Amino acid sequence: MMEKHYYTSLTRNMTLIVIVVSFTPLILIAGLIGYYFETSYREKVMEHLHELVEKHQQLINSFLDEKLSYIKVLADSYTYDELTDEIFLQNKLVILQNAYSGVFVDLGVVNSAGVQISYAGSLKLLNADYSKAEWFREAIKRDYYLTDVFLGLRRTPHFIISVKKRRGDTEWLLRATIDFVAFNSLVEQIHIGKTGSAFIVNSAGELQTRPGVELAPNITSLLSRISWARMAGAGNAEAVGSSSDEVKTSSSGSNVISGIVKSRNGNIIYILMPLKSGEWTLAYLQDQADAFAEVNRARVIALAIFIFGCLAIVLVALFISGKVVGQIKRADLEKEMMNEQVIEAGKLASIGELAAGIAHEINNPVAIMVEEAGWMEDLLEEQELQQSKNVDEFSRSLKQIGIQGVRCKEITHKLLSFARKTDPVQHEIQVNDTIEEILSLCGERSKFNNIRVQTELDRRLPLISASPTEMQQVFMNLINNAIDAIGSGGGLLEIRSRVEGDKVVVDIADTGHGISKSVMARIFDPFFTTKPVGKGTGLGLSICYGIIKKLGGNLTVDSSVGLGTTFHVNIPIHGGKS
Repeated sequence: MMEKHYYTSLTRNMTLIVIVVSFTPLILIAGLIGYYFETSYREKVMEHLHELVEKHQQLINSFLDEKLSYIKVLADSYTYDELTDEIFLQNKLVILQNAYSGVFVDLGVVNSAGVQISYAGSLKLLNADYSKAEWFREAIKRDYYLTDVFLGLRRTPHFIISVKKRRGDTEWLLRATIDFVAFNSLVEQIHIGKTGSAFIVNSAGELQTRPGVELAPNITSLLSRISWARMAGAGNAEAVGSSSDEVKTSSSGSNVISGIVKSRNGNIIYILMPLKSGEWTLAYLQDQADAFAEVNRARVIALAIFIFGCLAIVLVALFISGKVVGQIKRADLEKEMMNEQVIEAGKLASIGELAAGIAHEINNPVAIMVEEAGWMEDLLEEQELQQSKNVDEFSRSLKQIGIQGVRCKEITHKLLSFARKTDPVQHEIQVNDTIEEILSLCGERSKFNNIRVQTELDRRLPLISASPTEMQQVFMNLINNAIDAIGSGGGLLEIRSRVEGDKVVVDIADTGHGISKSVMARIFDPFFTTKPVGKGTGLGLSICYGIIKKLGGNLTVDSSVGLGTTFHVNIPIHGGKS
């Protein structure tokens, strides 16, 4: 349980570290680039809107100045008598309408009493009395005058351009009505995006053209506080006033004011510029979301990419952490198995030493038993004992004791020879003798497992130079592994020896379960075993491989799953004799 918690905690910590290390630069870079991009883009959008509105401001001012200039030229070029002639005035109106596409609606001459004494146009306004009209009272005071848009006697929106002239001691006005539709279309040309539109208001905040959108109350309040005359004196944007729902973003003295007004439906960008010497204001409005639609779209795309990147980082972090922790877990398991196998190898070494000690101790009493049996056989040769009726039975038993004692002595001798801790001094040895010696030790085990042992040993094998104990260890391990592979179900164990070129080759083949390809790649690795814990240390084949390689030979294996395995021991001949 503690190990599971440890690996879970390690996976979690590694995942968090990878995520933090990956997210930190990503967030910083995305934040900085996003901030500078958005700031720069917003500034460019505002500059573009300022430039566009300023161009239309110049266009509208030029339109008004141009129409005023036409009336001034007309008043300066002709006499009072000529202009009061209705036929002459009608001809001039037709010329102006043809030249300027009907912008001029009518012409009229108004005397100092406010009575229109001459008129050219489609309405019947001859002798119309303007003495009480506000525009007349203002126009008679100035040399030139352009009125606000109003309904007047014609009951339709229009505005008037007038020029004051003198005739003797009296003053008179030449006035022209400008078509509202043509003037309004000029302003409506300022249209950007879905919500951007422009309109004109006078100094009292009254509309002079039709706005393209419905004006919010705070916008109307803002427009009513504009006074370009006050701002020209103050020299800053604060003359507009302030309120809790208004945020100013820029100002250029008395030439332009721009800012953002908050509303329930969203923030609105406004740009204000003076017209008609500050008497009118050209106002441009656009929803902030519409004006900055591109940057909002870029923000959404960047956010989607950021989220996708974050998910990718999290998945990669989980994958890498799981992979690394899995390798650590496997390494820990292999380390634990290695420790167990080292302990098991130590136990086997101790058992080997114990077996050698026991064999040595058994060898002495066995030798005494054999000697005593021989002495008893000598006693049976005496005359007195020869007359016993059981003398033949005694002789047979003593002979059997001697035979079995000699056999025990040979077994303990071989066991001592195999387990003896001696330096691997090389001698000239006969491989066949070593094989037969090991088979005699493993004979009982093979019979117990019902395994038939078949040998084909070449009796003409040359001697090889090797350590007898090491060669015993090699063939002991390979033969025991073959017996283990066959199991208790019985099978065939074949051992063949022969000469191939300058090498002695020994094949040890079994009819066991075989070795898979995945296991074959690691079969000679130290501490690798397919046997259950306690049945093998994983050192046998590794030691055999090392011994044969040290002699300059090679140890190879061929195996098929379900058919069996064959080990090939190749040992070089070092000038040995037959």
